[in-house]
Amino acid sequence: MFTHQDLAKMQAQSLKMQSWIRQQTFSPKMEKTLRRFSSWEVAELIFKVNQSTLRGRLAADPSLPQGHVEEDGRQRWYSLEEINELRRRLKVNRKSLMPERPAGKRALRVAISNFKGGAGKSTVALHFAHAAALDGYRVLCVDFDPQATLSHSMGLSDVTEDYTVWGIMARDLVRETERMNASARGAESGAALPERRLPEAITGMGLQDLRISDFVKQTSWPTIDVIPSCANAAFVEFASAQYRHLNPEWSFFAAVSRYLDQLPSDDYDMMIFDCPPAIGYQSMNAVFAADMLYIPSGPGYWEYDSTTSFIGQLSEALEDLSAFNGVVPAGTFSLPKVFQEVRFLLTRYESGNDLHRAMRDAFVNVFGERMTEHPIEMTRAVEQSGRFLSSIYEIDYRDMTRETWRRARASFDQAYVEFKANALTAWSQLEDEA
Repeated sequence: MFTHQDLAKMQAQSLKMQSWIRQQTFSPKMEKTLRRFSSWEVAELIFKVNQSTLRGRLAADPSLPQGHVEEDGRQRWYSLEEINELRRRLKVNRKSLMPERPAGKRALRVAISNFKGGAGKSTVALHFAHAAALDGYRVLCVDFDPQATLSHSMGLSDVTEDYTVWGIMARDLVRETERMNASARGAESGAALPERRLPEAITGMGLQDLRISDFVKQTSWPTIDVIPSCANAAFVEFASAQYRHLNPEWSFFAAVSRYLDQLPSDDYDMMIFDCPPAIGYQSMNAVFAADMLYIPSGPGYWEYDSTTSFIGQLSEALEDLSAFNGVVPAGTFSLPKVFQEVRFLLTRYESGNDLHRAMRDAFVNVFGERMTEHPIEMTRAVEQSGRFLSSIYEIDYRDMTRETWRRARASFDQAYVEFKANALTAWSQLEDEA
């Protein structure tokens, strides 16, 4: 027979192994570092210009970052900071290398969501974040999943639950309850409205006093920050149910949206949400805060069936929220919930697999133009990146054959280019900032 104490011992043993795995994956200091990028990558894959053009510009202006030169002098290697400085200062054919961003719009928010485990949500979120950063965008990732795969892949492991989405929601509960009580006391109606009281166990945590920036952690990518998750945040579903009982008028699903509204509007260009494999309090916060919904799915029948169930249950959940009793004080959104764009993306796709091709046809027949054209292909390099908690962009192409690396990168590049086009369309439809 097993009790919670036995499970706790198993977790303790697993945490020891987890620490060892991270030592093998990251640097000896257990810190993830970002590699440099070769001049070949910078020219052809990042700036999309001829190598000779980049070399000529660097030779003509010694004040530009010159990168780190290999001992044999054959290749230069650039940090992302140096790449971004080149991006700001260079023009090719009178065209800026800075990424496109609709003027007067706040950061675009994208939820990567499906309640099917193993659909590739964290992989897609990680690769899109890294691709966007290499494209020149400033990115905030929000990890809603207690499995914390995205957080671990970003190099964050020592995270306490206070600084996760759970902390944001608990902080919001206290602040919203205080706001409601203040409104009740200030009401001009004759009868005094009863105050909503929260127990000391919640108000005494001091989460309401945390600053907005306390939840945001830096990563090894200088233009990517993350609001991390951790295993201890798994109890948020149970806690949120209790919180709703304490204050039934609390619009729990808008907590993260209210938080993001308070971030300085010029801090980020894109926000990418990695959602848990379930419809619950955390995932509803993610989809409510999102402007665009990206739904990844594997190419099998059961994944198709699960995706169908997901959009049905999500529809019902959003319909229930539309009938929420009371005003939702979220500056960016109102009810009923509206997405600027919804797309479906196939992952782990093998073009030579007859079943995969048939299932892709089925997705296209059902979802039409909502289906993305370019799936994420399953390659050896993609499998390796998953094992080492890295994206294909972080892996040095010298660690494998260049053709294997390029094939994997091409798959994610094509998916990202399509994602970016969809994102820009959705972005342009947002209301202008006040």
